[in-house]
Amino acid sequence: MARITLYATASCPYCVRAEALLKSKGVPAADIEKVRVDLDPVRRQEMMDKTGRRTVPQIWIGETHVGGFDDLHALDRDGKLDPLLAAA
Repeated sequence: MARITLYATASCPYCVRAEALLKSKGVPAADIEKVRVDLDPVRRQEMMDKTGRRTVPQIWIGETHVGGFDDLHALDRDGKLDPLLAAA
């Protein structure tokens, strides 16, 4: 199973939904590195530098930047999330 990086904030409902979707796919909580950008401005800047985006969540599966929750959900809907999780 892939290592997941999830840039998030405490008050973001899409962050919660992204984490729930990943867990529903069998990703153990221990395999999700949750980076709280609301607590660490350096990590927020890191996220923005890597993605060019300011919004959370920002999700990586292995080395692949998925994007936000809508992108993650679209991958699942299109049947592409499971292979990505398995391959990473």
